[in-house]
Amino acid sequence: MLLIDGHYLLHRAWYGFPTRITSRDKTIDRTGVFGFAALLRKAQIEHAEGFEIFVVFDSEDGSQSRAGQDSGYKAQRPAPEPGLIGSLSLAKNALDHTGVRWLEQEGCEADDAIATLATGARAEGRAVDIMTTDKDFIQLLADPGVRLLNTGFAMERRYTASERILPRYGVLAEQWPDFRALMGDPADNIRGIRGVGAKTAARLLAGGRRLENIPAEDLRPAWTAQWQQALCWREMIRLDTKTAVPDNLLTATPTTPLATAAQVLQALDLW
Repeated sequence: MLLIDGHYLLHRAWYGFPTRITSRDKTIDRTGVFGFAALLRKAQIEHAEGFEIFVVFDSEDGSQSRAGQDSGYKAQRPAPEPGLIGSLSLAKNALDHTGVRWLEQEGCEADDAIATLATGARAEGRAVDIMTTDKDFIQLLADPGVRLLNTGFAMERRYTASERILPRYGVLAEQWPDFRALMGDPADNIRGIRGVGAKTAARLLAGGRRLENIPAEDLRPAWTAQWQQALCWREMIRLDTKTAVPDNLLTATPTTPLATAAQVLQALDLW
């Protein structure tokens, strides 16, 4: 099956589409919904033929729980453009029209809902691809039946932990929360331990260590002073695989071939 990070796909459509798409009278920018539908169809044709496709969105209050642990969490992100916000509801309408199921779980970030759905699908023996650029999902690659799909890559776009993570970062997929807690995550405004970069973090975690297993003699006093905060960051980075999502969301039925973006907008009277 293919699980899609909905906000990632919409963001990519709005900011990364090569040209602006407008209504026929040139008065309304439809790039968000058009690009969303076009990229979704392209992903199905090129990477997910015969797959069940399911899209997950962040809820409006999804980040509050983690922000309660660290007020800086995602605080650096600018407010989205009005056109992008307006495209969200249209993208959901497009999914409804094409028969692609989707979820926006109240109080939940898409990451946790996707992690929960992926874990459930794997328990049923189903292979899972996750379409996103969010590196937090690397931790799910500890299961060899899970792959990440980044359609922005020019070459190989699907990857597993053994193919990409250990060779590139020097840590195992299951160590990812520890690794990012040490070095930080600018995308989520998690600062990390001052003076610890990727190479140092990988060295500290050598041999499959976790934060609590790093020998004290390997730590500088300044790092030790930040250790409780690092443990907190690790818990924030860990994905919740037991989020309370509705039962029976996944059907194991392949998604039918999707209509073109132009056909979807025509059917929704958006031209």
